[in-house]
Amino acid sequence: MAQEKFAEKSGDAMKKAGQSMKDAAGKVSANAAALNSKVIDQAEENTRAAFVALRSAASVKSVQELAKIQGDFMKEAAARSQTQIKEVGEMIAQFGKDAMTMFQPKKD
Repeated sequence: MAQEKFAEKSGDAMKKAGQSMKDAAGKVSANAAALNSKVIDQAEENTRAAFVALRSAASVKSVQELAKIQGDFMKEAAARSQTQIKEVGEMIAQFGKDAMTMFQPKKD
């Protein structure tokens, strides 16, 4: 009798652990896809900004105009970079928080 109960409880615990691992793997996969999408969006934004600057530079009439376009582009790129790093960092931090809550004991 005691062995049967032990086996039953062990089996239930293994099923719960297996489901938890399956859920965690699904969440990790979803997080990776979201992060990849964010990085691709940022690369696209950066590329568009670079082409806007290149188009402007192609029509300059003086070195001073070119220097201004380049300076403005560098300032905007630096600001964009800071924002993008912050966005990715916040995503990763949230993923970590979510992961920690997934492995907290659930109150039954």
